[in-house]
Amino acid sequence: MRGTVPSSDVDFAAVRAEFELVEEFPAAAQSEAEEAVDRHAGDRQDRRDIEFVTIDPPGSKDLDQAVHIVADGDGYLVRYAIADVGALVPPGGALEDETRRRGQTMYLPDGSVPLHPRALSEGAGSLLPGEDRPVALWEIRVDAAGEVTSATVRRATVRSRAQLDYAGVQADFNAGRVHPSVALLPEVGRLRQAWSRAHGAIELRLPAQEAVRGADGWELRIEPRTDFDGYNAQISLLTGVCAAAIMLDAGAGLLRTLPAAPKDAVDDLRRTAAALGQSWPEGASVGDFLAGVDVSTPRGLAVMSDAARLLRGSGYAAFGVQGAVALPADASHAGVGAPYAHVTAPLRRLADRYATEVCLAACAEAAIPEWASAALIGVAETMQRTNTVANKVDRACIDLTEAVILGGRVGEIFEAVALREDQVLLDDPAVIAPCTGAPPEGARVRVRLESADVATRKVGFRFEGTLV
Repeated sequence: MRGTVPSSDVDFAAVRAEFELVEEFPAAAQSEAEEAVDRHAGDRQDRRDIEFVTIDPPGSKDLDQAVHIVADGDGYLVRYAIADVGALVPPGGALEDETRRRGQTMYLPDGSVPLHPRALSEGAGSLLPGEDRPVALWEIRVDAAGEVTSATVRRATVRSRAQLDYAGVQADFNAGRVHPSVALLPEVGRLRQAWSRAHGAIELRLPAQEAVRGADGWELRIEPRTDFDGYNAQISLLTGVCAAAIMLDAGAGLLRTLPAAPKDAVDDLRRTAAALGQSWPEGASVGDFLAGVDVSTPRGLAVMSDAARLLRGSGYAAFGVQGAVALPADASHAGVGAPYAHVTAPLRRLADRYATEVCLAACAEAAIPEWASAALIGVAETMQRTNTVANKVDRACIDLTEAVILGGRVGEIFEAVALREDQVLLDDPAVIAPCTGAPPEGARVRVRLESADVATRKVGFRFEGTLV
């Protein structure tokens, strides 16, 4: 395959070294993870009767979430079990210190650099099937219109029944044999998608590159996504919206924020859509318009790529604790359509452990543990810093793979879609790269590879002409 290179030709060790990513933990932190015990074992409800299942990419071992959905009158009862990492990491210990330095798990094509030692993230804390696990159990009621009517979280013990993956669940659903615990997931997912759009949410559907190692070596492809990927994401977003509401009512917490799109950026998108022949119905919101864009077409893909400029300035905001600044007037998340918090991936993301602890205390009408409230500002800063690093690591890995795969092919002509006047997406391999010569946005084009430098991890193309 022209778009594949031997595994030995792509070495991500340089990326690890550049960003100082080291998997090994200090001995004391490793020991705490290996000896982790549930500090709240005596305070849990036994909910092993609920037939939870997990849905993750194939081969995942750090399983944060398990889901179970049933009908509830004319609405739904969503139960979402989240690994209770706060009960397994001793406050003030070596492991907490190390995770507050790391911030989040870093994912590279050849493996991850975890937030927690694998003894915890892939063992004692992971919601592996057939194992009793401590969780923060969310119970959320949603009516027939997708509106939340109640939400609470408490500590519980659960046992997952099955570890599912997105493609498998989609195939089962198409064949009419989906697991009963997630049979209603499409209904709830679609309701929440509509709810979010009605509240001004902007959802981007852009191609995501991934480097994958197969039998013949490394290749680049567009990450496959199923409808169930989107539906499952809606359950996480729903939980994050409920968590934000609970913390705002409590007067303290940690939000994930994203400001509303500036008017001039929306006006620019309208002009781009009109120039590319994409109909924007009168009165339709940005979210409704984008939901109708067909990204399988070159022009639709170009419009969606341009819309990425609407969602900039994401951050974390700690509030209600000593030293915190006041929340902005609009503390919502533009991609969700409401205030939002990260609480559903504590094995992989630091913020979730602390925000969950605030929610547990609020629902129990108890004081927030001092170890959690005192850390919120620092956790917000850590998440902001490590998000930047994670994005750079991801980009560096893709850029390296692109340069290696295209090495030796300088001068060749490729077919592509012009995402912008300075960027193209190749048909094969799945490279997104700069392009000179101002290719017409949204057109199918021919481009010539002008450079592929492994040392700098940069590739570049030149526009040669449009395709009929």
